[in-house]
Amino acid sequence: MTGSDEGAAVALDPTPRDQEDFAAFYLRVERPLTVALGTRYGPHIGREAAVDALSWAWEHWDRLRPMDNPSGYLYRVGQSQARRLRPRRPTRPHRDTDSTSVEEIVVEPGLDDALEALSVRQRQVVVLAHGYGCTHREIGSLLGLSPSTVQNHAERGLAKLRRRLEASRDG
Repeated sequence: MTGSDEGAAVALDPTPRDQEDFAAFYLRVERPLTVALGTRYGPHIGREAAVDALSWAWEHWDRLRPMDNPSGYLYRVGQSQARRLRPRRPTRPHRDTDSTSVEEIVVEPGLDDALEALSVRQRQVVVLAHGYGCTHREIGSLLGLSPSTVQNHAERGLAKLRRRLEASRDG
């Protein structure tokens, strides 16, 4: 072992004072960090992110300790960990707006009022299905409904929309 290798080995071995300082820091920061990350990312991901951040803090205690706001920095480490842990939402392909000219887009003048007349759930289902192209299964997953319930809301909502829009054209 060379002299530089020995220095690296000694630097990795924390002194009792480092351990005491870290233990005090841990006791002061662990609960608020876990609560803050849990509030932002949910209890499971928040807890795991806090554990990862505190592990990182122990490994980098010599860098973290002299900072002006080590708990704030550690929160940022936890945020990065939470983003890695959080499941990615599938992205929907963007519609090609260049393929449709502005003149080809038809807006029904009574649509806003007709949508307002729907129940909240019917409006959510109709807009997600017909405005954003989501499947009934995707909508059900998002809203906590079965696909058959989504189908019922869609059918009733569309029937109500048709009646309202026909009435607005006739009136």
